[in-house]
Amino acid sequence: MITVKENTTLVGITELRHKIDEILEVTKKNNVIIEKRNKPIAVLFPIDEYIKIQEILDMVEDKMFGHIAKERYEKSSSKNYISLESAKKKVGIK
Repeated sequence: MITVKENTTLVGITELRHKIDEILEVTKKNNVIIEKRNKPIAVLFPIDEYIKIQEILDMVEDKMFGHIAKERYEKSSSKNYISLESAKKKVGIK
């Protein structure tokens, strides 16, 4: 294991196989970049960071889809829509 920055540690795939418990302990404080033949292939980081990143991505995605929906709504007119009853008939719902 080599710490390259204050919060980043490099680990070879072979070392990962032999020292998984020790490396998992390191992930509590550092991001761990796993390398295979000196090329980065994966990153391990604390679960709380993962959860935060997922929450941020979900918020960004929701905002993006909201923006797209608003743009489409503003560019459309009533002729672009069908009634709920017509939609139900088209898909065979009574």
